[in-house]
Amino acid sequence: MLKEGDRMPEFRVQDQDGNTVTDKDFAGRKVVLYFYPKDSTPGCTAEACNLRDNFSALTSAGYAVYGVSKDSVASHAKFREKHSLPFTLLSDPSTEMLRAFGAWGEKKMYGKVTEGTLRKTVLISEDGIVERIIDKVDTRNHAAQIL
Repeated sequence: MLKEGDRMPEFRVQDQDGNTVTDKDFAGRKVVLYFYPKDSTPGCTAEACNLRDNFSALTSAGYAVYGVSKDSVASHAKFREKHSLPFTLLSDPSTEMLRAFGAWGEKKMYGKVTEGTLRKTVLISEDGIVERIIDKVDTRNHAAQIL
């Protein structure tokens, strides 16, 4: 299980434009990596739009912002365009990255236990160390939680 102080796991995924993104691309940058269940659902849209509306505050604090879900590259491209999201969305259909960051697991929905994406955010330092993990995400005020 990933915890604060750990080195960021290695990963290789595609962004909404089909470009390959790896952990090496984060070197030297402070990163907000937020994991969310599904494009275009109410909670995920609220979270993405809150980060969009506070993007300048996040970048002023030195952060690069990335959203991650198992949705396809095409789904991410539509979601990003529809809501004018200024940050990159990463597609992880294999769930390898989600699992490596502890964002995949058992969850309860309507009394039923399923496996899926756990909403969480990982803040990573310029040297690739996990500085903070936010497990209880407030989708409507997420930027404030980060800052």
